[in-house]
Amino acid sequence: MNYRLIVFLVCPLLFLVSCKNSAEEDLYPDWQARNAQWFAEVYDAAQTSIAEAKAQHPDDWEKLCDWRIYKTLLKSQDVQGATTDYIVCKINKRGEDSYKEGDEGSPAYTDSVRLHYRGWIMGENYSISRDKMKVFSQTYYGEFNEMTAAPIAMPVTTTVEGFMTAVQYMVKGDDWDIYIPQELAYKENASDVIPAYSTLLFNLRIELVHKSGTGMSEWR
Repeated sequence: MNYRLIVFLVCPLLFLVSCKNSAEEDLYPDWQARNAQWFAEVYDAAQTSIAEAKAQHPDDWEKLCDWRIYKTLLKSQDVQGATTDYIVCKINKRGEDSYKEGDEGSPAYTDSVRLHYRGWIMGENYSISRDKMKVFSQTYYGEFNEMTAAPIAMPVTTTVEGFMTAVQYMVKGDDWDIYIPQELAYKENASDVIPAYSTLLFNLRIELVHKSGTGMSEWR
């Protein structure tokens, strides 16, 4: 099976989602409200964990807490903004220890990355249990195997706003779960696999960072 072809066909879902005139309200009753509630609950839980870590370990909280909340980089960082101006990130694996002289650190807006991802939306009956959620796009199938999974290359700027923001905080070797509110995803737009007003959950694994103007090196 040509997995590279499958990845090529699946991955554009990250970039282009066409508008549809459909009876989504009938297919997904209260979808917008339920997705907003899901993100709000994740945001509140992350905010609580971060606050507790800061209170108990004010100098080392970032090392001891796996949750992060980041405001979209397309809006001013000087004002608080609404909850939906933020993404929520859960760190599964930290790549800082792999940072060495010559590595590129976090990608900038104009850079490109090689990464693995899998994206989910709510499952049937609005399930947010990972094994019951619906996968809408992915770069690998089955359980992730770093020996056989080939990362895709993409410019940072070609992803949705929340995805783009997350990537710019990550470094080579990071493995994060990213919760993106509908406002920083596809908003009122829909595709055959993503209803309008969907909160998105991604698992992202960064393999390489390519600085703008340096070209894209071959994988391995």
